[in-house]
Amino acid sequence: MKKIFLCCVVSALLGASFAAWLVGNSSGFPMVGAAQAQQFGAQTVTASVVPATLPPNPALTPEEQTNIRVYDGANRGVVNVLTRTVSYDGFFRLPSAGEGAGSGSVIDKQGHVLTNYHVVEDANKVWVTLPGGKDPYEGEVVGEDPDNDVAVLKINAPPEELFPVPLGTSDNLRVGQRVYTLGNPFGLEGTLTTGIISNLNRTLPSRTGHDMKSIIQTDAAMNPGNSGGPLLDTSGRMVGMNVAIATKTGQNAGLGFAIPVNRIRQVVPQLIEHGKVVRADIGIVAVKELKQGLQIVEVNKGGPAEKAGLKGWSLVRKHVTRGPLAYDVERQDPTNSDIIVAVDGQPVDTASAFVEKIEDHQPGDQIQLTILRQGKQADVPVVLGSN
Repeated sequence: MKKIFLCCVVSALLGASFAAWLVGNSSGFPMVGAAQAQQFGAQTVTASVVPATLPPNPALTPEEQTNIRVYDGANRGVVNVLTRTVSYDGFFRLPSAGEGAGSGSVIDKQGHVLTNYHVVEDANKVWVTLPGGKDPYEGEVVGEDPDNDVAVLKINAPPEELFPVPLGTSDNLRVGQRVYTLGNPFGLEGTLTTGIISNLNRTLPSRTGHDMKSIIQTDAAMNPGNSGGPLLDTSGRMVGMNVAIATKTGQNAGLGFAIPVNRIRQVVPQLIEHGKVVRADIGIVAVKELKQGLQIVEVNKGGPAEKAGLKGWSLVRKHVTRGPLAYDVERQDPTNSDIIVAVDGQPVDTASAFVEKIEDHQPGDQIQLTILRQGKQADVPVVLGSN
């Protein structure tokens, strides 16, 4: 800032000196005012000063009008999220405070704010600042979904101060479509950037290692502090929530990612009601990917899969005698384990695809697994539980 200020001062001084030089030296003639006379030999000419006129401000282009409309419509619903965490380091477990920052979107008049899970992860204090620089409100984390990196906060702000960001849809997004990011990069409130949708259906790992599917890729600039802010279409509707950037420097490299709003629509009501996402559970702990399909390694005791008769690896005990020593040896035997080849008639060959099929259902739904059992194909109905 000092450098910028000094440059301005030097520029001003040089400009003044140059102007003075012009007054005394411009073509050897002094400048004259409206009532002054110039002598050209015996002729006297009266000169008048005509003020310079600038052309009128050009009309805003349609693109500029759209940018302004999107900003004016959504910015009042985009908030700054500040967090404080406490960790305990060293031999004496001394507390060490840390701070974090991100963005969020007001989603209703009741004071619910949408942001990323990683923005508020492990925070023991959260503050939410509404646009306009007013005092921050203390926020309460009412629900978290680490698998999808989504969290919902609650602030006790008057309804007249809350302007929810309208939700759009991510069903019909197209590569090349113009989008906007809005948030607080590096703490700079209300920053708008624009770009296009660079690609769709990307996959990112979440904090839990769970694959987040159908992620939106954009080149609209994102930097630290943009996390949790909205990705908007040209109508000013939220089509995604900014979640991550791909970079080697920690700053924008033109590779930003957002969670599609349709997933947010599914998750948020459960976070507000239950504090977590209630997902369908089949009771299969682990599978092994084989060429034939997914071999069941372990099932939960009393879970839906075991109740349906599905089998994982079995524990085999063998009594071994070696000289004077006799002892039992245990090992896992996959011989009689079932192999899943399809869910509701749709083939599955990866663990992530299998999990995705299950999560498409609700607790209490009945699905049909097609399995291979000792080389023979069979269909097994399973009633899903909840986790």
